[in-house]
Amino acid sequence: MSTFRPLFGQLKTELQKAIVGYDQLLTDVLVAVFAGGHVLLEGVPGLGKTFLVRTLSQVIGLEPGRVQCTPDLMPADILGTHIVNENEHGRRVMFFEKGPVFKNLLLVDEINRATPKTQAALLEVMQERAVTTGGERHILPDPFFVLATQNPMEMEGTYPLPEAQLDRFMFKIRVPFPDLDSLVEISRRTTGFTEPKLSSIISGADLTRMQKELAELPVADPVAHYASRLVLATHPEQPGALPEVQRFVSYGSSPRGLQSLIRGARVLAAVNGATAVSTDDIRAIAHVALRHRIILNFEGEAQNVKIDDVITKLLDQVKTPAQQAG
Repeated sequence: MSTFRPLFGQLKTELQKAIVGYDQLLTDVLVAVFAGGHVLLEGVPGLGKTFLVRTLSQVIGLEPGRVQCTPDLMPADILGTHIVNENEHGRRVMFFEKGPVFKNLLLVDEINRATPKTQAALLEVMQERAVTTGGERHILPDPFFVLATQNPMEMEGTYPLPEAQLDRFMFKIRVPFPDLDSLVEISRRTTGFTEPKLSSIISGADLTRMQKELAELPVADPVAHYASRLVLATHPEQPGALPEVQRFVSYGSSPRGLQSLIRGARVLAAVNGATAVSTDDIRAIAHVALRHRIILNFEGEAQNVKIDDVITKLLDQVKTPAQQAG
């Protein structure tokens, strides 16, 4: 894995030729890609979320697909549908016309503008990486990622994503509004008639190979126990739960949250040139891996409690192995 760190830096540099700022965001997205996870990007319209996904497909050499979500979008518009057509013998037979999910990198734009019925069509796609229709199971290309964009819930015409679907996203990344310097640079780069030419750094096959190698990076038992205690601490019914969790949280993270912590921390450790995962890697991933898996109760919603603040307090209170030993 000695070549991974410079490769990661090269990918990030290539992305930054087209994307201004968002240093941490690009790191988080690339970590999720190398960990084989799906990403939910949340931010107001116009921040370049869709452009980020298109740029990522160019740099990693993945075939992109796109779904623009609207209230009238149907599951068949995403998955595909059976149509009647003539075969080579002139007979009418049923064919399965594949939908846009049969690509390596699927952009689901404004996912929370689709109805719950259509959102549910992505559940099998994201978990099983397959489509079952008409009694037939169709396997999706490998590698396969879903990068979905979401508008803030306060915006008109949005449907909240069900918890089961949120849980299938490895990371939820918030896209902040650019600062002054970034806005000035955006005006310079995007108001002309030319776009930067980007190179494809790796192929899908190379990506799959690296994912398998990264999955072998060792995680010591104390580090795994720390990540597990962190996930348990998000549950209000657990003995010794923080007062903030008991008061404001309805449901805590599922075991998928623990999986996301470990998988993401492995990639981050490799980015930092480490040969094993540390608690610092777990802590660095905690917010993006857990923020969409902690569900506030009515009081938490009414008082506008920030889930990120709850996670920060958990990181302050849950002792690391070093703190326990001390």
